Amino acid sequence: MTERDLSNPNIDDHDLAVKEAEPKLKRPPLYQVVLINDDYTPMEFVVEVLETIFGMVRSQATRVMLEVHTKGKGICGTFSFEIAETKVAQVSSIAEQQQHPLLCTMEEH
Repeated sequence: MTERDLSNPNIDDHDLAVKEAEPKLKRPPLYQVVLINDDYTPMEFVVEVLETIFGMVRSQATRVMLEVHTKGKGICGTFSFEIAETKVAQVSSIAEQQQHPLLCTMEEH
């Protein structure tokens, strides 16, 4: 017997409750929706897309459109995977309907 057993013979180690560790929750990754510049899609169409799909006001939409135009791409917003995927599909669908080659992608943030 160990010292502990001798000091209190009524304690049985098998009866001790074991507390489980709290699970560590991790936030899901976020994704940026990105418009890619091309030489054919009208700037006004890009502004309209940014206003309607991403809820931007005219000044913000114009700023993002100019970023796409001058830097080659522009970030439309940061979302969960499912929302980003939906926004990309919406942009692609509208661009195709209007016969514009506007490209929209998503990147992990």
